[in-house]
Amino acid sequence: MKVTEFDYVLPEELIAQTPIQKRDMSKLMVLDRKKQTIEHKVFLDVIDYLNAGDCLVINNTKVIPARLYGKKTTGANIEFLLLKQIEGDIWECIVRPGNKLKPGTEVIFGDGILKADVLDILEDGTRKVKFKYEGIFNEILDKIGLMPLPPYIHEELKDRDRYQTIYAKYEGSAAAPTAGLHFTEELLKKIEEKGVQIARVTLHVGIGTFRPVKEENVEEHKMHTEHFYIKQEDADKINDAKLNGKRVIAVGTTSCRVLESIADTYGMVHETEEDTGIYIYPGYKFKCIDGLITNFHLPKSTLLMLVSAFAGREYILSAYNEAVKKKYRFFSFGDAMIIL
Repeated sequence: MKVTEFDYVLPEELIAQTPIQKRDMSKLMVLDRKKQTIEHKVFLDVIDYLNAGDCLVINNTKVIPARLYGKKTTGANIEFLLLKQIEGDIWECIVRPGNKLKPGTEVIFGDGILKADVLDILEDGTRKVKFKYEGIFNEILDKIGLMPLPPYIHEELKDRDRYQTIYAKYEGSAAAPTAGLHFTEELLKKIEEKGVQIARVTLHVGIGTFRPVKEENVEEHKMHTEHFYIKQEDADKINDAKLNGKRVIAVGTTSCRVLESIADTYGMVHETEEDTGIYIYPGYKFKCIDGLITNFHLPKSTLLMLVSAFAGREYILSAYNEAVKKKYRFFSFGDAMIIL
């Protein structure tokens, strides 16, 4: 299977640069896999496609201000992007310019309130670094770090909270689980009142989300791993839905990847904490999810491959072409689809 089979033409003006004013007023495309239909709604209408007893699975990770600008002791400017906490104060980071940061180099941020020693060069040129500071690391990040917006967003984000879901709780992501950005407190409350169970998972999104697939053949791409956990009480809600013949609907590809990483052949899940590098592309047999709420993804991306695996490549690409015609907004701050 060639990566070019997951390409489509997207006019640049359809890449959303800023969040819509009201989260749940974005457009919602509704795809019915059996009927092969495409409907156009508003995200608020998502409640009409959820039934009592269904389980909606959300990812409650929280984005950290993971972009840092510092200087080497020589005065050269350096940019860090925190990818993943390895252990304690040791992190994997993307650094720019990379060729100047060899092991043993020290970088200083924010007038010295944070320092980093480069320990090692990892795969793909990322660096293993150890941070040094006094106080609480996340409070220092809040002071000097910037939100790590994707490279296709060029406008400044005026309100940091708009790149967080309203249920974001556990810090650790380098990117938002963007399908969840459409939910408001009011909408979630109405969904619960309808009898839909809400289960929570935590997957800390890595920047691998934005990395292009460089291989010509889909099967040769290697996913970066991401850390996740799910508690037993949330696993129970998912299992109850499966046992009662109800649907499990993942909010976002991140929630989907957690469930598909840990589900047994009957779709049952259990309390787990580990890393996943699951790579889902057409041919994959889904074990747990029955529905997916997701945004519109980059051409030739692993996320587009995942939704194509769930709904069929030709059907998904026809839906994307329809979205372009209808001037949907694409990517992180863009519109959504629900696939059932």
